[in-house]
Amino acid sequence: MTSPAAADIAARLDLARDISREAGLLALSFFNDRDTLAVETKANAQDVVSAADKASERLLRERIRAVFPDDSLLGEEYGLSEGSSGYCWVMDPVDGTSPFVFGLPSWCVSVAVTHGTDTVVGVIYAPVRDELYAAALGQGATLNGTSLRLSDQRSLVDGVLGVGANHRVAPETITGFLNALLHEGGMFIRNGSGALMLAYVAAGRLVGYYEPHMNAWDCLAGLCLISEAGGRTENFLTHGDLARGGRVIGSAPGAWDGLMELVDQAGTVAA
Repeated sequence: MTSPAAADIAARLDLARDISREAGLLALSFFNDRDTLAVETKANAQDVVSAADKASERLLRERIRAVFPDDSLLGEEYGLSEGSSGYCWVMDPVDGTSPFVFGLPSWCVSVAVTHGTDTVVGVIYAPVRDELYAAALGQGATLNGTSLRLSDQRSLVDGVLGVGANHRVAPETITGFLNALLHEGGMFIRNGSGALMLAYVAAGRLVGYYEPHMNAWDCLAGLCLISEAGGRTENFLTHGDLARGGRVIGSAPGAWDGLMELVDQAGTVAA
């Protein structure tokens, strides 16, 4: 596959910014009227989908199709629509649906664009705080237009680590990792939105993020943000894939080695 043109990436970044904000504001209108919100259970009682998720993803798909009709689309709610351009939009219309339906502010819209094994655009919009995180391959990362650049002086023991969990991974995988982290003097947080915690890593609010398994629509935008802010990540599209998901690790440069040691030490237990 040939390398993507800078102009093609720039055009998709511009659209991703616009539609992430538009979809986020639509979701926010549902959030502010939660008493009437229709919510359904998916795989289990902790895995839910709301009318806001579905409406926001339909909006994203319509806006993308109108401008880039040959691009592929992959979303959490409506699956994969194949295209022919080599670009694929990977989207989660509301990452953090559980916080969303319970009135917590930790949710966001996540939109990424891939080309081959590269994520070339990553945008996350957090409507409650009106924060727009945006990045493109080789162009750096921004928060509401201000450049993000991670320090290489932070480690696991002088920062807070974001950790994700779900029922696709055995509880022992998470408890083993947290046990190792706490014994090393580190501390962790989980807010219910992996995408938003990855954005917080790019902004320097969290020193890193680890989740044994994530879906592509939850993580690709955030990983792009971290990389473009000068952090380190595993290439999700090498270690995982768009259909089945995979392990997600990202951090500030100074925390990388320590984080990888803890991940290897804890290992992964099959669910």
